[in-house]
Amino acid sequence: MRKELLEAYRDSDYVVFADPELILRIGEPSARLDGILEVHGAECAAFVTAANPKSEKRSAAQNAEAMAALDGMLAAAGYPRYPGEGRAGDGSWREPSVLAVGMFRENAAALGKLFGQNALVFIEKGKAPELLLL
Repeated sequence: MRKELLEAYRDSDYVVFADPELILRIGEPSARLDGILEVHGAECAAFVTAANPKSEKRSAAQNAEAMAALDGMLAAAGYPRYPGEGRAGDGSWREPSVLAVGMFRENAAALGKLFGQNALVFIEKGKAPELLLL
């Protein structure tokens, strides 16, 4: 993976659409996120997308179709989920995403690979979100 792309992933904001928005950052713990996990009795979560596989830009329609497939899989598996988006700190790009509560690392990695992703954000309760390279 190109160094610039890896840095972009690390510097992105991972936004959970809540009231107010919850902005997750790699390496920065979040008490609010831990609270969401607590509500669901979960110890972990994954912030994932199906959009723009391998960081190659796709059309809005293609991304919407991929995200619908991802949401369907998460719903069928019974994961509580919160919509969101990954975005550059300067607002130069946005990508639809979802926080899947209770998803273990191995399942998150398999799901990310299934949708052709380079990385995802994995969260363990009480720890800072981490970038999980696939």
